[in-house]
Amino acid sequence: MTGTLTLDQIKIAAERGEIDTILVCIVDMQGRLQGKRFHVSNFIEHGHVETHCCNYLLATDLEMMTPDGYATTSWAAGYGDYVMKPDLSTLRLVPWLEGTAMVLCDVMDHHHAPVPQSPRQILKAQVDRAAALGLAPMMATELEFFLYARSYDAIRHSGHRDLEPLTPFNQDYSIQFTSREEYVMRPIRNHLVAMGIPVESTKGEAETGQEELNIRYADALTCADYHTIAKHAIKEITHQKGHAATFMAKWRADKVGSAAHIHQSLFKGGSNVFHDAEAAHGMSATMRSYVAGLLKYAPEVTLLLAPYVNSYKRFVPGTFAPTKSAWSVDNRTAGFRLVGEDTKGVRIECRIPGSDMNPYLACAAQLAAGLAGIEEGLDLPDPVSGDVYAMTDVPDVPASLRAATEAFAGSAMLRAAFGDAVVDHYAHAARVEQADFDRAVTDYELARGFEKA
Repeated sequence: MTGTLTLDQIKIAAERGEIDTILVCIVDMQGRLQGKRFHVSNFIEHGHVETHCCNYLLATDLEMMTPDGYATTSWAAGYGDYVMKPDLSTLRLVPWLEGTAMVLCDVMDHHHAPVPQSPRQILKAQVDRAAALGLAPMMATELEFFLYARSYDAIRHSGHRDLEPLTPFNQDYSIQFTSREEYVMRPIRNHLVAMGIPVESTKGEAETGQEELNIRYADALTCADYHTIAKHAIKEITHQKGHAATFMAKWRADKVGSAAHIHQSLFKGGSNVFHDAEAAHGMSATMRSYVAGLLKYAPEVTLLLAPYVNSYKRFVPGTFAPTKSAWSVDNRTAGFRLVGEDTKGVRIECRIPGSDMNPYLACAAQLAAGLAGIEEGLDLPDPVSGDVYAMTDVPDVPASLRAATEAFAGSAMLRAAFGDAVVDHYAHAARVEQADFDRAVTDYELARGFEKA
């Protein structure tokens, strides 16, 4: 069995003893899979209809702590349940786990209404908004990450100091050096393809031990599903191989960070409405307004592209991570890069997100900004050229989580697109993250001030 599965195929596989476990998963605020392992007999009997989970799963931090201050759930409210509604179109085999399949769920309340703060629902709402305009968003992500020689357990026991990349060289596009990682990367590609996830390629990236995974474009929701499953697979498969992978945006100050670029276009009737063969760069008026929206609202949506304190350590000139929100034609120093100029595949690439992003939130943020540009009929300025890092007359990407949070919380555009409850929920999550970091005493502070202060 390969690709997505039907419930009938699960029943047949269960009768043959080929599948005994179903992972029933939601996507949490951080873009991780959370849920339950069902015995296949129970899933076939009733679990495929719905099950339940604690509503704190959409109100935690990375450590799974339950901070106070969320309107959706609290100790005072008793931490009740959400309904997990399997989306059976996402049912697929998990090839690296014996006898196992998985399904993604939508999150509902007790009245079976979608929970607005659910990442998958946030993206669905923006897809529906585009559909009301007769448009279908198409997206693809590039996912960068680092591989390490030692296991997660060994690295954790070392206090996260024993961080030796699996390959000790910059391996950007290198076939020689990435061959040394093929015993890890080949199973990743093949297992994902067996799940029905159309992997195009992997390649070495521009740092020691850094890899990139590229998956073929799809509709926006499917793109985010692919991204989330792929990230989960990479962590589990590298663990099985005795190694570790990280999707931190910046794991060391003197190393290039990891990005998750988002390619985006809008289709109608199977055609790319961003394309106009008669227009400059092949960009239609619709595309120009969409990109103008991305530029106008870039500061307000950056929180959903860079959600942690560490995310902002990646924005360093000369590292291929953008520091400015300008657009340019095939220029990797800009926050937004036009790709496929003068072709039917013309699209815009957002280079701001790090690999620590939640793809549902990031893609929803891009759609919200771009659709606002279309609805407002925004004009697109001319592209910039040259070294965008050095330009002083181009808007900066927010330089800190604190700045991005305040821009996000104050965004009238996002409050109209997502609703106040969603904006307040994720602004609170960011403030909790910032407050947690502000209480920490770092190695930098100890080394700098222990004797000298």
